[in-house]
Amino acid sequence: MRLVLLLCLLAAPAWAERLHVPAEPGALARAVSEAGEGDVLILAPGRHDGPVILTHPLTLEGAPGAVVDGHGAGSVITVDAEGVTVRRLAVTNSGRSHDAIDAGVKLTKRARGARVMDNTLTGNLVGVDIHGARDALVKGNRIEGLRLPRMNDRGNGIYVWNAPGSVVEGNEVRFGRDGIFSNSSKRNTYRDNLFRDLRFAVHYMYTNDSEVSGNVSIGNHLGFAMMYSDRIVARDNISINDRDHGVMLNYTNQSDIFGNLVTGGTGKCTFVYNSHRNLLAENVFEGCDIGVHFTAGSERNTITGNAFVGNRTQVKYVGTTDVEWSFEGRGNYWSDHAAFDLDGDARADSPYRPNDVMDHILWSQPAAKLLMGAPAVQLVRWSQSQFPAARTGGVVDSHPLVAAPDRAVPEDVQLFARAEPLWVKGGGENDADPMQSH
Repeated sequence: MRLVLLLCLLAAPAWAERLHVPAEPGALARAVSEAGEGDVLILAPGRHDGPVILTHPLTLEGAPGAVVDGHGAGSVITVDAEGVTVRRLAVTNSGRSHDAIDAGVKLTKRARGARVMDNTLTGNLVGVDIHGARDALVKGNRIEGLRLPRMNDRGNGIYVWNAPGSVVEGNEVRFGRDGIFSNSSKRNTYRDNLFRDLRFAVHYMYTNDSEVSGNVSIGNHLGFAMMYSDRIVARDNISINDRDHGVMLNYTNQSDIFGNLVTGGTGKCTFVYNSHRNLLAENVFEGCDIGVHFTAGSERNTITGNAFVGNRTQVKYVGTTDVEWSFEGRGNYWSDHAAFDLDGDARADSPYRPNDVMDHILWSQPAAKLLMGAPAVQLVRWSQSQFPAARTGGVVDSHPLVAAPDRAVPEDVQLFARAEPLWVKGGGENDADPMQSH
């Protein structure tokens, strides 16, 4: 114990002080300018004037009830030095400039190793802007974004730009535009966050070699969007009542999508567009209009061990050749596949084909839906089921499973999921297409 205490004392500058800052006009700016390296500034309860810029290593900490108010001008707190901590503060009222990316807390490229922890950020354009700061940690914050009529006019909860090594974990983000918008970065970790009533929960653009795990997306327009990104690990995330897609891969390659759950009436549980050499395994896609939509030449993907349960259309895929959806003798579970397992190997004794030639016709020629009840349509479907030569290409699972993997929703998540999403109420921006800005 003595050794630990000695190491802690040696790690901190001998001259570091704990300074109490009263809630008086100009007091915060004076305290910051006069503080030495390693000092801890403890803000008293009440309102403190921002904006403020931190240009040397220190800790800015709030007593209960301490608020830093930016008065609508720029970013409320700007961190422009290495080794700064901002914690246990209420931060509010940033500017509204998208060009400047006004934020509650902005971390510049000089803010390496910054810590933004246990704060409440409300009424800001962007909650936290990690703008080039390497190895930053944003943890345990509660962020409520703006509720402007047009969703695209709002800012993101957490914006990560060119910030390798940054970790975003344990935050709760609601309202605004995207929960986390990750752009032109790498080696980032986004885990155990809760996102509600947003456009995207997590939005990847040109972000490689990163992880998104253990997050919960509830009632957003789109859950987890990985776009133009490679070597992503997306595992153990939950999407509930998201409007359009639970998980989306768009020009995403060599990524592992593992152990996720999408449920609650989403339009498409998963949408895979022009994405290659990915692994989709042990996921549960449940109760969606479409379980998985594969399109735009997505190839060489491995799909195994997933459960497709109660989706109106299990798979939407149009192709001229068969695409195998099993790996090393292990396929997926399909709730609509009536099959036996006479040899007891946990694999169905017959293969599963989710689509037939009429599905292909209906997707390419929507007007053909008028003929759905016609005897000719039923004859085509019967002929294809009886004569394999009449089949067109498409998805085939040669080794379907007879039991689904178990992916339960935690009780605390179920409590949030009971609330009606804002998009259900309709009207105005809630009806917008979340992909319009791409």
